[in-house]
Amino acid sequence: MKKKAKTPTNTIGLNKKARFDYFLEERFEAGIVLEGWEVKSLRAGKLQLRDTYVLLKNGEAWLLGAVITPMETITRQKHINAEPQRTRKLLLHRSELNKLAGIVERKGHALIPSAMYWKNNRAKIEIAVGKGKKEYDKRDSEKDRDWQREKERLFKH
Repeated sequence: MKKKAKTPTNTIGLNKKARFDYFLEERFEAGIVLEGWEVKSLRAGKLQLRDTYVLLKNGEAWLLGAVITPMETITRQKHINAEPQRTRKLLLHRSELNKLAGIVERKGHALIPSAMYWKNNRAKIEIAVGKGKKEYDKRDSEKDRDWQREKERLFKH
């Protein structure tokens, strides 16, 4: 008997470091402007969201620092200029952009991409409003995580 294939997940990539470095508060969903080769690379799972952030400039939202590694077949083609870390435009409604601009102007808040996923065959990115953690907050988060892990082990046995 053949094993069933795993159900395909809609998640392309996660920014796990964001939860460690920031208190994530409010979340927004945005579309993203991509080129054809980028979509193919995303379908292959070649995405890194680690040191990314969202910048609001001239009433528009831009994704900076996201790395979409081009596939080998793309890099061989001469007519395509594959730039893995280019600035990409995010698609949000005007009311959402105004709300984000008001939030970012407050002290210590930043816009952090927390996940990228497929929704109706379109790439969407989840943007979270993050407030930076201090060093002692990070240590507390680490202790809580370790305690949860230990608690799971104790209940398992």
